[in-house]
Amino acid sequence: MAKIVTLTPNPAIDLCTSVERVVPTLKLRCTTQRHDPGGGGINVARVVRRLGGDVEAIFPIGGVTGGRLHDLITQEGIPARAIKAKADTREDFFISELSTGLQYRFILPGQPLEEAEWQACLSELAASNPAPGFVVASGSLPPGVPADFYAQAARVARRLGAKFLLDTSGAPLKAATDHEMYMIKPNLSEMSELAGAELATQDEWLATARAMIGAKNIEIIALSLGHLGALLVTHTLALRAQALPIKPVSAVGAGDSFLGALVYSLAQGAALAEAFRLAVAAGAAALLNEGTELCRPADVYRLADQVRIDHV
Repeated sequence: MAKIVTLTPNPAIDLCTSVERVVPTLKLRCTTQRHDPGGGGINVARVVRRLGGDVEAIFPIGGVTGGRLHDLITQEGIPARAIKAKADTREDFFISELSTGLQYRFILPGQPLEEAEWQACLSELAASNPAPGFVVASGSLPPGVPADFYAQAARVARRLGAKFLLDTSGAPLKAATDHEMYMIKPNLSEMSELAGAELATQDEWLATARAMIGAKNIEIIALSLGHLGALLVTHTLALRAQALPIKPVSAVGAGDSFLGALVYSLAQGAALAEAFRLAVAAGAAALLNEGTELCRPADVYRLADQVRIDHV
Protein backbone atom coordinates (compact mmCIF):
# COMPACT_ATOMS: atom_id res chain seq x y z
CA MET A 1 0.00 0.00 0.00
CA ALA A 2 1.22 3.48 -0.90
CA LYS A 3 2.38 6.09 1.60
CA ILE A 4 0.03 8.60 -0.06
CA VAL A 5 -3.51 7.98 -1.30
CA THR A 6 -5.43 10.61 -3.26
CA LEU A 7 -9.21 10.83 -3.50
CA THR A 8 -10.84 12.50 -6.51
CA PRO A 9 -14.64 12.27 -6.66
CA ASN A 10 -14.93 14.40 -9.81
CA PRO A 11 -12.10 13.37 -12.18
CA ALA A 12 -11.81 14.49 -15.78
CA ILE A 13 -9.87 14.14 -18.97
CA ASP A 14 -8.26 17.51 -19.65
CA LEU A 15 -8.03 18.45 -23.32
CA CYS A 16 -5.81 21.41 -24.16
CA THR A 17 -5.17 23.00 -27.51
CA SER A 18 -4.33 26.38 -29.03
CA VAL A 19 -5.76 28.64 -31.70
CA GLU A 20 -4.55 31.89 -33.23
CA ARG A 21 -7.60 33.85 -32.09
CA VAL A 22 -10.86 33.07 -30.33
CA VAL A 23 -13.81 34.56 -32.25
CA PRO A 24 -17.51 33.64 -32.43
CA THR A 25 -19.27 31.78 -35.24
CA LEU A 26 -16.21 30.94 -37.34
CA LYS A 27 -14.61 27.52 -37.41
CA LEU A 28 -11.45 27.83 -35.37
CA ARG A 29 -8.60 25.65 -36.65
CA CYS A 30 -6.64 24.45 -33.64
CA THR A 31 -2.92 23.73 -33.83
CA THR A 32 -2.36 20.73 -31.57
CA GLN A 33 -4.11 18.69 -28.92
CA ARG A 34 -3.06 17.08 -25.67
CA HIS A 35 -4.99 14.83 -23.30
CA ASP A 36 -4.08 14.52 -19.63
CA PRO A 37 -5.76 12.84 -16.68
CA GLY A 38 -7.28 15.54 -14.51
CA GLY A 39 -9.14 16.40 -11.33
CA GLY A 40 -7.49 17.74 -8.18
CA GLY A 41 -6.46 14.51 -6.46
CA ILE A 42 -5.35 12.90 -9.71
CA ASN A 43 -3.13 15.88 -10.49
CA VAL A 44 -1.65 15.66 -6.99
CA ALA A 45 -0.91 11.97 -7.58
CA ARG A 46 0.75 12.81 -10.91
CA VAL A 47 3.08 15.28 -9.22
CA VAL A 48 3.93 12.90 -6.36
CA ARG A 49 4.72 10.17 -8.88
CA ARG A 50 6.90 12.48 -11.00
CA LEU A 51 8.91 13.38 -7.92
CA GLY A 52 9.44 9.70 -7.16
CA GLY A 53 6.86 9.28 -4.40
CA ASP A 54 4.75 6.28 -3.48
CA VAL A 55 1.13 7.08 -4.33
CA GLU A 56 -2.20 5.52 -5.28
CA ALA A 57 -5.29 7.24 -6.68
CA ILE A 58 -8.94 6.52 -5.85
CA PHE A 59 -11.56 7.88 -8.25
CA PRO A 60 -14.80 6.91 -10.05
CA ILE A 61 -14.86 6.25 -13.78
CA GLY A 62 -17.65 5.72 -16.29
CA GLY A 63 -18.12 5.23 -20.01
CA VAL A 64 -15.55 5.53 -22.78
CA THR A 65 -14.00 8.64 -21.26
CA GLY A 66 -13.64 6.82 -17.95
CA GLY A 67 -11.73 4.02 -19.63
CA ARG A 68 -9.48 6.54 -21.35
CA LEU A 69 -8.87 8.31 -18.04
CA HIS A 70 -7.88 5.03 -16.41
CA ASP A 71 -5.45 4.31 -19.26
CA LEU A 72 -3.87 7.78 -19.01
CA ILE A 73 -3.34 7.40 -15.28
CA THR A 74 -1.77 3.96 -15.52
CA GLN A 75 0.48 5.20 -18.35
CA GLU A 76 1.97 7.62 -15.82
CA GLY A 77 2.76 4.73 -13.49
CA ILE A 78 0.13 5.56 -10.88
CA PRO A 79 -1.66 2.59 -9.30
CA ALA A 80 -5.37 3.22 -9.81
CA ARG A 81 -8.18 2.12 -7.50
CA ALA A 82 -11.08 2.94 -9.81
CA ILE A 83 -14.77 2.75 -8.86
CA LYS A 84 -17.13 1.86 -11.70
CA ALA A 85 -19.84 4.47 -12.24
CA LYS A 86 -22.82 4.52 -14.62
CA ALA A 87 -22.35 8.09 -15.84
CA ASP A 88 -19.60 9.05 -18.26
CA THR A 89 -16.50 10.71 -16.86
CA ARG A 90 -16.40 14.39 -17.76
CA GLU A 91 -13.97 16.28 -19.99
CA ASP A 92 -12.54 19.78 -19.47
CA PHE A 93 -11.22 22.07 -22.19
CA PHE A 94 -8.34 24.54 -22.14
CA ILE A 95 -7.77 26.88 -25.09
CA SER A 96 -4.68 29.06 -25.48
CA GLU A 97 -5.09 32.10 -27.74
CA LEU A 98 -1.76 32.52 -29.52
CA SER A 99 -2.30 36.13 -30.61
CA THR A 100 -2.77 37.39 -27.04
CA GLY A 101 -1.32 34.70 -24.78
CA LEU A 102 -4.66 34.45 -22.97
CA GLN A 103 -5.98 31.11 -21.78
CA TYR A 104 -9.62 30.07 -21.72
CA ARG A 105 -10.67 27.33 -19.30
CA PHE A 106 -13.95 25.44 -19.69
CA ILE A 107 -14.74 23.25 -16.67
CA LEU A 108 -17.70 20.90 -17.04
CA PRO A 109 -19.72 19.97 -13.94
CA GLY A 110 -19.55 16.20 -14.25
CA GLN A 111 -22.42 13.74 -14.35
CA PRO A 112 -24.19 12.70 -11.14
CA LEU A 113 -22.76 9.92 -9.01
CA GLU A 114 -25.24 7.56 -7.41
CA GLU A 115 -25.11 7.10 -3.65
CA ALA A 116 -23.69 3.58 -3.97
CA GLU A 117 -20.90 4.95 -6.18
CA TRP A 118 -19.67 7.75 -3.94
CA GLN A 119 -20.06 5.51 -0.92
CA ALA A 120 -17.86 2.97 -2.73
CA CYS A 121 -15.12 5.61 -3.01
CA LEU A 122 -15.17 6.01 0.77
CA SER A 123 -15.25 2.24 1.27
CA GLU A 124 -12.23 1.85 -1.00
CA LEU A 125 -10.36 4.40 1.09
CA ALA A 126 -11.39 2.65 4.30
CA ALA A 127 -10.10 -0.66 2.89
CA SER A 128 -6.53 0.67 2.54
CA ASN A 129 -4.28 -1.93 4.17
CA PRO A 130 -1.76 -1.15 5.42
CA ALA A 131 -2.98 2.37 6.00
CA PRO A 132 -1.29 5.24 4.13
CA GLY A 133 0.52 7.96 6.02
CA PHE A 134 -1.33 10.69 4.10
CA VAL A 135 -4.70 11.01 2.39
CA VAL A 136 -5.13 13.92 -0.02
CA ALA A 137 -8.70 14.74 -1.07
CA SER A 138 -9.01 17.37 -3.74
CA GLY A 139 -11.35 18.90 -6.28
CA SER A 140 -15.00 19.72 -6.73
CA LEU A 141 -17.89 17.38 -6.00
CA PRO A 142 -20.08 16.13 -8.86
CA PRO A 143 -23.87 16.29 -8.66
CA GLY A 144 -25.37 13.68 -6.38
CA VAL A 145 -22.51 13.79 -3.87
CA PRO A 146 -23.38 15.41 -0.51
CA ALA A 147 -21.55 18.51 0.66
CA ASP A 148 -20.18 16.60 3.66
CA PHE A 149 -18.43 14.00 1.47
CA TYR A 150 -14.98 15.29 2.40
CA ALA A 151 -15.99 15.46 6.06
CA GLN A 152 -16.85 11.76 5.79
CA ALA A 153 -13.51 11.12 4.07
CA ALA A 154 -11.73 12.94 6.90
CA ARG A 155 -13.36 10.60 9.43
CA VAL A 156 -12.24 7.57 7.39
CA ALA A 157 -8.67 8.89 7.28
CA ARG A 158 -8.71 9.49 11.02
CA ARG A 159 -9.79 5.88 11.64
CA LEU A 160 -6.89 4.76 9.43
CA GLY A 161 -4.47 6.91 11.42
CA ALA A 162 -3.61 8.87 8.26
CA LYS A 163 -3.01 12.62 7.99
CA PHE A 164 -5.81 14.18 5.94
CA LEU A 165 -5.13 17.07 3.54
CA LEU A 166 -7.98 18.83 1.74
CA ASP A 167 -8.10 21.17 -1.24
CA THR A 168 -11.64 22.15 -2.22
CA SER A 169 -13.96 25.16 -1.99
CA GLY A 170 -17.41 26.36 -1.08
CA ALA A 171 -19.84 24.22 0.89
CA PRO A 172 -17.67 21.06 0.83
CA LEU A 173 -14.76 22.98 2.40
CA LYS A 174 -16.97 24.62 5.01
CA ALA A 175 -18.56 21.29 5.96
CA ALA A 176 -15.18 19.61 6.30
CA THR A 177 -13.59 22.25 8.53
CA ASP A 178 -15.68 21.10 11.48
CA HIS A 179 -13.80 17.79 11.46
CA GLU A 180 -10.26 16.91 12.44
CA MET A 181 -7.81 17.46 9.60
CA TYR A 182 -4.09 17.78 9.19
CA MET A 183 -4.18 20.50 6.54
CA ILE A 184 -6.40 22.59 4.30
CA LYS A 185 -5.09 24.49 1.27
CA PRO A 186 -7.46 27.34 0.44
CA ASN A 187 -6.69 30.23 -1.85
CA LEU A 188 -7.33 33.78 -0.65
CA SER A 189 -10.85 33.90 -2.05
CA GLU A 190 -11.77 30.61 -0.39
CA MET A 191 -10.23 31.72 2.92
CA SER A 192 -12.20 34.97 2.79
CA GLU A 193 -15.40 33.02 2.16
CA LEU A 194 -14.70 30.81 5.18
CA ALA A 195 -14.01 33.88 7.31
CA GLY A 196 -17.04 35.78 6.06
CA ALA A 197 -14.91 38.85 5.37
CA GLU A 198 -12.44 40.20 2.84
CA LEU A 199 -8.85 39.57 3.91
CA ALA A 200 -6.57 42.27 2.51
CA THR A 201 -3.34 42.20 4.52
CA GLN A 202 -0.80 39.71 5.80
CA ASP A 203 -1.85 40.47 9.37
CA GLU A 204 -5.45 39.62 8.49
CA TRP A 205 -4.41 36.41 6.71
CA LEU A 206 -2.34 35.30 9.67
CA ALA A 207 -4.91 36.24 12.32
CA THR A 208 -7.70 34.46 10.43
CA ALA A 209 -5.63 31.32 9.93
CA ARG A 210 -4.59 31.25 13.59
CA ALA A 211 -8.19 31.80 14.74
CA MET A 212 -9.38 28.97 12.51
CA ILE A 213 -6.66 26.62 13.75
CA GLY A 214 -7.53 27.50 17.35
CA ALA A 215 -11.28 27.07 16.91
CA LYS A 216 -11.22 23.94 14.76
CA ASN A 217 -9.28 20.69 14.61
CA ILE A 218 -6.94 21.80 11.81
CA GLU A 219 -3.18 21.60 12.30
CA ILE A 220 -1.92 23.48 9.23
CA ILE A 221 -3.33 26.01 6.78
CA ALA A 222 -1.43 26.46 3.53
CA LEU A 223 -2.81 29.67 2.05
CA SER A 224 -2.25 30.18 -1.66
CA LEU A 225 -1.88 33.86 -2.56
CA GLY A 226 -1.36 33.70 -6.33
CA HIS A 227 1.04 36.41 -7.48
CA LEU A 228 1.66 37.29 -3.80
CA GLY A 229 3.16 33.89 -3.01
CA ALA A 230 1.96 31.66 -0.17
CA LEU A 231 1.57 31.55 3.60
CA LEU A 232 1.85 28.44 5.77
CA VAL A 233 0.46 28.66 9.31
CA THR A 234 0.38 26.32 12.31
CA HIS A 235 -0.46 27.01 15.95
CA THR A 236 3.15 28.07 16.62
CA LEU A 237 4.68 28.75 13.20
CA ALA A 238 4.00 31.10 10.29
CA LEU A 239 6.05 31.02 7.08
CA ARG A 240 5.74 33.37 4.09
CA ALA A 241 7.11 32.78 0.62
CA GLN A 242 7.04 35.46 -2.05
CA ALA A 243 6.11 34.46 -5.58
CA LEU A 244 9.05 33.76 -7.89
CA PRO A 245 9.48 36.20 -10.81
CA ILE A 246 8.09 33.93 -13.53
CA LYS A 247 6.06 34.88 -16.58
CA PRO A 248 3.23 32.31 -16.63
CA VAL A 249 2.69 30.23 -19.72
CA SER A 250 -0.31 28.47 -18.17
CA ALA A 251 -1.86 28.70 -14.70
CA VAL A 252 -3.43 25.24 -14.92
CA GLY A 253 -2.35 22.88 -12.17
CA ALA A 254 -0.24 25.29 -10.12
CA GLY A 255 -2.21 24.65 -6.93
CA ASP A 256 -2.20 20.89 -7.49
CA SER A 257 1.54 20.96 -8.13
CA PHE A 258 2.03 22.91 -4.89
CA LEU A 259 0.04 20.37 -2.89
CA GLY A 260 1.60 17.38 -4.61
CA ALA A 261 5.14 18.53 -3.85
CA LEU A 262 4.18 19.45 -0.29
CA VAL A 263 2.72 16.04 0.59
CA TYR A 264 5.52 14.23 -1.26
CA SER A 265 8.13 16.08 0.77
CA LEU A 266 6.31 15.50 4.07
CA ALA A 267 6.00 11.79 3.28
CA GLN A 268 9.77 11.72 2.74
CA GLY A 269 10.22 13.04 6.28
CA ALA A 270 11.15 16.62 5.40
CA ALA A 271 10.69 19.43 7.90
CA LEU A 272 7.65 21.61 7.31
CA ALA A 273 9.70 24.61 6.12
CA GLU A 274 11.56 22.53 3.53
CA ALA A 275 8.34 20.89 2.34
CA PHE A 276 6.86 24.38 1.95
CA ARG A 277 9.90 25.47 -0.07
CA LEU A 278 9.51 22.55 -2.50
CA ALA A 279 5.77 23.20 -2.76
CA VAL A 280 6.26 26.85 -3.72
CA ALA A 281 8.84 25.82 -6.30
CA ALA A 282 6.49 23.21 -7.77
CA GLY A 283 3.65 25.69 -8.04
CA ALA A 284 5.95 28.09 -9.87
CA ALA A 285 7.32 25.31 -12.08
CA ALA A 286 3.80 24.45 -13.26
CA LEU A 287 3.48 27.99 -14.65
CA LEU A 288 6.31 27.31 -17.08
CA ASN A 289 4.49 24.61 -19.04
CA GLU A 290 1.73 24.80 -21.61
CA GLY A 291 -1.74 23.43 -21.09
CA THR A 292 -2.20 20.78 -18.41
CA GLU A 293 1.34 19.40 -18.22
CA LEU A 294 1.88 20.29 -14.51
CA CYS A 295 5.39 20.74 -13.08
CA ARG A 296 8.58 18.99 -14.18
CA PRO A 297 10.95 17.71 -11.48
CA ALA A 298 14.03 19.40 -12.98
CA ASP A 299 12.26 22.78 -12.83
CA VAL A 300 11.02 22.13 -9.31
CA TYR A 301 14.46 21.47 -7.86
CA ARG A 302 16.06 24.30 -9.84
CA LEU A 303 13.51 26.81 -8.59
CA ALA A 304 13.59 25.50 -5.01
CA ASP A 305 17.00 27.12 -4.57
CA GLN A 306 15.42 30.49 -5.41
CA VAL A 307 12.50 30.29 -2.95
CA ARG A 308 12.88 32.57 0.04
CA ILE A 309 11.09 31.53 3.22
CA ASP A 310 10.54 34.15 5.94
CA HIS A 311 9.18 33.67 9.43
CA VAL A 312 6.32 36.10 10.10
